[in-house]
Amino acid sequence: MLAFAGLIPWPERAVAPGLLRRARRGGSAALLGGAFAVCAAPCIGTVLASILVLASSTGTISRAVVLLFAYSLGLGAAFLLAGMAFAHAMSAFRWVRSHYELLRVASGITLVVLGLLLFFHRDWWLRVALDELFSKIGLGTF
Repeated sequence: MLAFAGLIPWPERAVAPGLLRRARRGGSAALLGGAFAVCAAPCIGTVLASILVLASSTGTISRAVVLLFAYSLGLGAAFLLAGMAFAHAMSAFRWVRSHYELLRVASGITLVVLGLLLFFHRDWWLRVALDELFSKIGLGTF
C-alpha cells in the first residue's frame, strides 16, 4: 500500500525483470492480449463448453449451428460495442493520465487508512459514517 502511494520505492525488477520496460518499448499489444486471454478464458470457456454440450445433444445439425451462431453473435457484439465505446472513453483515460500522480497517492493513502481502521478494529467508524451519508440521501437502512 505504501508503494502504491509512492511513499516507498517499488522494485520493478523484483516482480518482473524488464517486463515493463520491454512492454513500453515494444508496444504492449501482445502483453495486453495475453492478459485478456488469461482473464477471459474462465468466463468464455465455461459458457462455450455449455453451448457445445447443448449443441452436441440437439437432434439436428441446424439446431447446433443456430446455437453456436447465437453464441458467436453475442460474443462478437460485446467486442464491437466495447470498440465503439473505446473512442469515447479515451477522454476519461486522458484525464486519468494527466492526474495520475494525484490519483496514485490518494489511492495509496486510502488503502493505508482502511488498513489501519481494520487493524485497530475501528472499521465500524466507516460503516457508521456511510450509513449516515446514505440516510441523508435516502438510501439508508430501514
